[in-house]
Amino acid sequence: MIPPHEPTEAHRKKVQRASGLGLPHSQICALVGISEPTLRKYYDIELALGKAEASSAIADTLFNKAQAGDTTAMIWWTKAQMRWSETSTMQMANADGTKSEGINVVSVDPKPRVGPWI
Repeated sequence: MIPPHEPTEAHRKKVQRASGLGLPHSQICALVGISEPTLRKYYDIELALGKAEASSAIADTLFNKAQAGDTTAMIWWTKAQMRWSETSTMQMANADGTKSEGINVVSVDPKPRVGPWI
């Protein structure tokens, strides 16, 4: 008879890290030496936390790059978070609800440049 699985702190860390790296459950099971039902039974929190922490770290990096003026990061952010696309048009309205005409979008450089012209 196989003894019941006893989760250890090392197992928990390994599962959380592997989940954050995007490994499928079958591969995480192979790393820990357990079945998929056992993985879900004992490591549900670690599976969720691994994904959430990894996604948070990547989102933080992307956001910081966008704020620093990285055009590619800005494009990714607007597409993923603001639902913008090359083919969509923004519908703008005045405070009274009427269609707004002649809107100009201005990009502001977050890092002012200092040069001889100042």
